[in-house]
Amino acid sequence: MLIRTDEQADIGTPTGEMRVHLARPTAEGRFAAIVLYSEIYQITDPIRRLAAQLAGEGFLVAMPEVYHEHEPPGTVLAYDTPGTERGNALKFVKPATAHDTDARALFDWLEAHPACTGALGTFGVCLGGHLALRASLDPRVRAAVCFYPTDLHTRTLGRDAGGDDTMARIDELRGEAMLVFGRQDPHVPFAGRSAIRERLEEAGRSYTWFEVNAQHAFLRDGAPRFDAALARLSMGWALAHLSRWLTPPR
Repeated sequence: MLIRTDEQADIGTPTGEMRVHLARPTAEGRFAAIVLYSEIYQITDPIRRLAAQLAGEGFLVAMPEVYHEHEPPGTVLAYDTPGTERGNALKFVKPATAHDTDARALFDWLEAHPACTGALGTFGVCLGGHLALRASLDPRVRAAVCFYPTDLHTRTLGRDAGGDDTMARIDELRGEAMLVFGRQDPHVPFAGRSAIRERLEEAGRSYTWFEVNAQHAFLRDGAPRFDAALARLSMGWALAHLSRWLTPPR
């Protein structure tokens, strides 16, 4: 499927304009939409390639710049020590509630987009895995794919602004979440994974769970911890999950 990746929009939110990058099929028609949440580095080349892969499967993909309140539009943080330190600092500074208002604004915009069927899903990696799950607490979201979500079990997203209540709000989840973890990921150790799964069970939510023998960020192509075989396998799971919940009528 041919795609285009040259579109962007600036969407108004309560905390300022948020730049959103789009990838979608070139074919005429309407498509289910996926909000793709990035790592702490914002819209890097690996995130764009991931978006292109999803768009090639027939989805309208929207990538928001999650730190729009703190960085100029178009800012991409480097995969180096300064970039990592800046990204980690911002994830603690930005209130979790600001991510909520960002998500609502983006979902509203997508529902009105002429290329969108109105079916909404989320997908995220690392910080984005947490944001994908949190955004899916919106009852409009039918499916979420969360790769190694960080700061979920520690409840430290927006730590410097009061912390987050994502785990406490899991009862609000209405769609089905898919969570994928690397067992060798120091950011989400066994105890953390257990706490997340126990909370999902306690809340009686619908979810799919995978653990693989991999490091953190194993999905990021070109990185030292990239695992090509597991990336292919887990993306197959993710695409099946999204197609199941977003493609059929509800």
